[in-house]
This record gives sequence, structure tokens and C-alpha cells, in this order.
Amino acid sequence: MQIKFGTDGWRGIIARDYTFDNLSLVAQATMDYLNREGLGAKGLVIGYDRRFLSRDFARRVAEVAAGNGISVRLSEEYAPTPAISWAVRESGVGAGIMITASHNPPEYNGFKVKEGFGGSALPATTRVLEEIVAFNSENARRVVALPYDQALAKGLIKLFDPREGYFHQLSRYVDLNLIAKSKIAAIVDPMYGAGCGYLPQLLPTVDEIHGCENPSFGGQAPEPIEQHLQEMSTLLKGGKYRVGLALDGDADRIGAVDENGDFFSSHFIFTVILKHLIEYKKLTGGVVKTVSTTRMVDLLAEKYGLELFETPIGFKYICELMLERDILMGGEESGGLGVKGHIPERDGILLGLLLLEAMAVSGKGLRQLLDETMDEIGRFHYRRIDRRIENDAKKQLVAQLRSQAPSVIDGRPVAGTNFSDGFKFIFDNGDWLLIRPSGTEPVLRLYSEAASLDQVERFLRAATSIAGV
Repeated sequence: MQIKFGTDGWRGIIARDYTFDNLSLVAQATMDYLNREGLGAKGLVIGYDRRFLSRDFARRVAEVAAGNGISVRLSEEYAPTPAISWAVRESGVGAGIMITASHNPPEYNGFKVKEGFGGSALPATTRVLEEIVAFNSENARRVVALPYDQALAKGLIKLFDPREGYFHQLSRYVDLNLIAKSKIAAIVDPMYGAGCGYLPQLLPTVDEIHGCENPSFGGQAPEPIEQHLQEMSTLLKGGKYRVGLALDGDADRIGAVDENGDFFSSHFIFTVILKHLIEYKKLTGGVVKTVSTTRMVDLLAEKYGLELFETPIGFKYICELMLERDILMGGEESGGLGVKGHIPERDGILLGLLLLEAMAVSGKGLRQLLDETMDEIGRFHYRRIDRRIENDAKKQLVAQLRSQAPSVIDGRPVAGTNFSDGFKFIFDNGDWLLIRPSGTEPVLRLYSEAASLDQVERFLRAATSIAGV
């Protein structure tokens, strides 16, 4: 089969696409690449989440690494992706591999590659990996592996606990004592994923739900979006807690519920933390956002005189800029956010701690902090809808928008466009509409942000009419 790396690694349905045989092919190609580039001699870190067979898949990758003469530090238990990414950077190994399908449904698993800088493999790297997988398959390249017990006995595989180094880094970045003294009533939902236990270990007063091992994730995808956080919302509305934090399946994404029990989106989280980093931590640098991320970030960057970059969707593009430039913070609509002085990587656990630190410093709830910012820069409403579209219709729509994009939408002249990832139409007051066909699914994603909810809905209706969906 053809192996393709998406926005962050290769993913597939367990037992159909994601099999031990296919995993072995991808692992062998990765080891070939590392040895070819002189990185294999530096060693490899491997981690895994709580999905079905993740431990066994991780051990298989470790066997292939050992068979190719690459020493492995294998997480002794499940671990969050950012903890493994930090271990890669801290230990100076050639690369890292994380067995996870992140926020995807339970039937999926995946293979994320982390480069030596502690972030996701850059597009140039994943293209090479795809080419090596294809070449090896066409030429019947033998997978070379050393059985797990033998590799352990020879010291080619060593077990380690990533928490110690990761916790030390987090304690340097945020003031855990200040948060503890503030006695914020907080609850975290790791959604049965790899982030289970991490925040309560750092802050023993934090309560946790859905912390047990459950590879079915309670029957839903472990994605911290509004419809998946209704139980947490109910708990917040009960008055016992002031904030709720949620992590996705491998804890690199963050979601939240505010003091009123309302969902606190990634756009709001980005806004609150960016201001906290600037005003409390006195940090500087550029700001990166993807095309589907809130304009509030633009306005804060303008207010504080920070350079702003807008990229296609996918944290790998943010990571590239974080490596090339002095970037204070980067983020995307899906809840993936990264900050300066850490790793060029999403980290839901660190971002959750930063939200708590912002509350502890100010003595205010998340909604209060957001309202104060909106009082300064204006109020914004945002919504995204997904519509099914057949591939032929998708191709026709793309051709139509490229050749003859509308100059007026919902009676309003288009003042600017950004077609780097989909078709973004910007209006004179900063309102915007994004029509973005999925590159892998028969899905059309429609996004809008405007000063009023009514305008958002009107833009989305106009978009569905333009697309014929």
C-alpha cells in the first residue's frame, strides 16, 4: 500500500491499514533514513499513547531500530507526545517516534516522527520518508529486526521515564508554587488519553475525570471540542470548579471550559495566553497563526508591535517558522499551540498550566480575562461548519474559485484574499470567510469570523451557496 504522511505523521485504521507489517515497512524506512543521514548513531527515543496495541506497536519499532544498529530509549509507560518531544531535545538523540493517532477516533493509530530539535518532522523530511517507503516496497527491502528481549539484554533498548525531565522543564516555565497558592478549583479531562495523571502529579489539588485506561475513549474521538466536553461543562456549572482543562489523546492539544461552564475555544486560549506571555512574562517575538485562526491574534500583535505570520493549516508550518525566526507563540484552530523557550511543538499540558498561571496572577477567570481583552480590541464571533462534497464536485469548485473568485459576498465587497490554503476572503473591517476543501476527505470546511454572530451565519450561508453544498 502507499504510505502517506499527513499534517503530523502517518495514520491508519488498525488491522486494515495500520498493521504490524505496514508499521515495520515504515519503521525500516525511518531507520534507513536515520542511518543514511548519520543520525542513527545518536540514538532514538520512542513513546506511545494508550490506544489499542500502542505498546506492542512501539516495541515493534524498537525491534526494527535495534536490528539496524540504532540504540533506543523506550518509554516504560504511555506518555504524552510533548513529553517524548522534550526527551528528544533534552537527550540529543537523532530523532523520536511517537505511536499515536492523536485526536483521531479509537479505531486509528499512527506514527509521528520527531526531529532532533524536538518538533514534528518537517515536510521535506516526511517527503523523503515516503520516497524511501515506496522504494523499499518496490524493491522488496527486507525488514531487519532484533527480538525485543534480545535487544533489551544487549542494551540496544533501554526503558526510561520521560516524566522527570519533562516535569523539570514545565516547573521552569510556569510558577507551580504560585498556581498552588492561588487554590484555583480546577478539573482536567485527559479524555482517557496519554495525558492522564500528568496535571494532577504537578498540581495535586487538580481533580481529574476520565483518567482510567479505555482504548475506546468512551466511544468518541479523544478531541477536546465543545460537543465532547459536556460532562465537564455540567461540572463547572455546578459551581465546584472555576476552570476545566481538556487534553486530546496524546495531550498535544488543549481545550477548556470557563468559569461559567461555557466552552473556551482555542482562539480564546491563544488570545489569553499570548497576552499573558507579553504582559506578565515580558517575552517578545513574532506571532504565527494559521489561516483559520482568529483575528484577535492579529490585533494583539499589532497592539504590541509584534511581527505576524499567517501559514497554511498544519503545525509543521508553524514549527518551520519557530526554527527559522524568533517566534513568541504559534497556534492553530485545532487547539495546537506552542510557545517560545520550550520546544517548537504543540503542548496541551504546558498550555493548560499557562492558563492556570494567568488566572493565578490576575485572580480572574478565563472569561473575565477574555472580556477585558475584547474590551480593548473588539468583540468577535467565530464558527466552522463541515459539509460533505464529492471529489469531482470538489475539483470543480477549486477550479471555479481559482479562475473566477467572487468579488462580492453577502453584498459586501471583498477587500483582500489569501489562497495559500483554501480560499480566504477578507472584508474591509477585518471580517473573513474561508472556504477550504479537505485534501484527504470528501469534505468542505467553511469558516467565518465577524463582529456579529448574524454576520458569521450569513457568510456561512453564502459559502454553502457558492459551493453548492
